[in-house]
Amino acid sequence: MITYHFVAETPEFNKKDYTDWITQVISGKGQVPGELTYIFCSDEYLWEMNRKFLKHDYYTDIITFPIESPGSVSGDLYISIDRVKENAVLFGAEIMVELRRVMIHGVLHLMGWTDETPETKGEMRVEEDAALQMFHVKH
Repeated sequence: MITYHFVAETPEFNKKDYTDWITQVISGKGQVPGELTYIFCSDEYLWEMNRKFLKHDYYTDIITFPIESPGSVSGDLYISIDRVKENAVLFGAEIMVELRRVMIHGVLHLMGWTDETPETKGEMRVEEDAALQMFHVKH
């Protein structure tokens, strides 16, 4: 099950479309979607979490906490809407596209992808791009 919580003002989106998409991405990689919780928050909220739990003193767009759930992809994904908006401008992307990229980035981490080296960052970007191509809004 995928749930969404809003601690900060977040652009509106159809939760069913996003849930279907995330489920499709996970299933398409041969894995099973489990309990995923997205928490959309501010820069300050996520910065405090980054300091408290990871001992990092900087802003970030997402922090992903895996949840032990054998056989499924599960976790809590905290996303800074402030950072998503700023990165959208920086990268010349639409806010909703950047939001989807960050959302799926966290899922990919839960599925085992890393982005610690230039090579793995490139691999992660390829996976993000492929996942973004799978997103289709249903009317």
